[in-house]
Amino acid sequence: MTDRPVWNARPHLLSIEEWGYKIDDYLENADGGEIIFNINPDDDRVYDAIYIGGGAAGRFGSAYLKALGGRQLVVDAWPFLGGSCPHNACVPHHLFSDCAAELMLNREFSGRYWFSDLDNKIVNMKEIVDMFRKGRIGPHAIMNFQSKEQLDMEFILNTTARIIDPHTVEAAGRIFKTRNIVLSTGSTPNRLGIPGENLKGVFDYETFVEDLDYEPGDTAVVVGGGKTAAIYGCFFNATGRRTILVVRSTLLKLVPDSEIRGYLIDRMKEQGMEILEYSNLVRIENDGNGRVKAAIIETPDGERRVETDFIFTGIGDTPNSEQVAATLGLKLGDKKEVIVDEQLRTNVPNVYAVGDLIGAPMEMFKARKSGTYAARHIMGQDVSYSPRDFPDFVHTHYEVTWFGMSEDEAREVYDNVIIIKMPPENENGLNVGLPASDRMMLYALEKPHLSGYQKLIIDGASRKVLGIHHVGCGAKDGFQYLCRMIKAGITVDDLGEMDELFLNPTHFIQLSRLRAGNEVLIDL
Repeated sequence: MTDRPVWNARPHLLSIEEWGYKIDDYLENADGGEIIFNINPDDDRVYDAIYIGGGAAGRFGSAYLKALGGRQLVVDAWPFLGGSCPHNACVPHHLFSDCAAELMLNREFSGRYWFSDLDNKIVNMKEIVDMFRKGRIGPHAIMNFQSKEQLDMEFILNTTARIIDPHTVEAAGRIFKTRNIVLSTGSTPNRLGIPGENLKGVFDYETFVEDLDYEPGDTAVVVGGGKTAAIYGCFFNATGRRTILVVRSTLLKLVPDSEIRGYLIDRMKEQGMEILEYSNLVRIENDGNGRVKAAIIETPDGERRVETDFIFTGIGDTPNSEQVAATLGLKLGDKKEVIVDEQLRTNVPNVYAVGDLIGAPMEMFKARKSGTYAARHIMGQDVSYSPRDFPDFVHTHYEVTWFGMSEDEAREVYDNVIIIKMPPENENGLNVGLPASDRMMLYALEKPHLSGYQKLIIDGASRKVLGIHHVGCGAKDGFQYLCRMIKAGITVDDLGEMDELFLNPTHFIQLSRLRAGNEVLIDL
């Protein structure tokens, strides 16, 4: 049983604004506030699935199962549905990458046209964090309203669930029976495991937006070489701070094409970022008052000491699997991910796992899709899902998107690989105003080497597109559809037949049209 008060939400119709006030109160309440209880008393069916966790996987999976005619329940410790994405993960990631792109543009044209003078100026970082914290209640409120009033989902929020067995869950002091359990408990940022990591001034992506209560000084040390480190590192750099990336191996090795990766790293260095590859942060010095004073970094050239009051760690995430694995006897992988088959089933009958819990890629698209595929299988559909062959992206000061093979990968498999790319190779290197596309035009006309990079990889024999890669702005939406077309076997001729809105960010349609008339394809 629970000693906390339970608020029965079922009879009440709250507006989005009213949900916002209620969620805000719960988050500010030291005791967490009431348990939100939204159960349909008129439905006496056994649940087809209880989703443990109401983030992207749990919410979308529950909604889909409900739409298929099943009975669902989702239980989450937060007072809102939607999970970490709008609260401290994907949404702030995108906010800070937008800021990085805007600030880079302003700094490149500092004091010219309508741009303010940012030369040698550090802009405030904390006020952006404060703005995010204030604004994130809106998405939380929308998801609670939508889930209850429009999707008619059953949920219990602001409390944890206790799994008793694969068919029994306790929440809010009540026992619920279910045919299946779907685990969607997410992941937690990895820790460094070094002396000083608990000092004030050491952050990860969660604590940065939750706990930042001072304006950092002029130097930021960022640990990691993947998406999170790149996103936040470029933001810190764009605010005008000296930014040092400490990378255990190589930076942005997730970007498959070597030319694209080289372009990105060159631009990061050009913006003033210092990159220490094959290096490790080994300890953090205390200023005597429990705050960060310096970072001690082990590099291939010896130990370096960097004075700073701000260290950010972006070294990946670990699935929140240990507790549920111990309760149910789940099989885990080397990185504590729950092992599932292509129907998202664990080794325990009637127990599924989805989202971050099943390991990389730890992306919202995978969470949502895996949650719905578990629901479809539970409801009797013959489906399978494995998170592979998806379009991927990373933010630096740019949007970077790719799908399919890199040039090197393609040349290992195909005898006749054709490359179409911008900017073209010439004696002036990258100093050509192409590609020119949305939000890149100022760069294209005045600083052309900053206007982006695009590459299309084609099998010359079949004329099929093998890979697409883009650096710039605005292409991510296009890639969501291009990836489906490439999987279906789209050719350079098909691309050339498509209609484009000039100047379009993907740019591949125009370039394909320039080559599609050739009976024997050649590079462009």
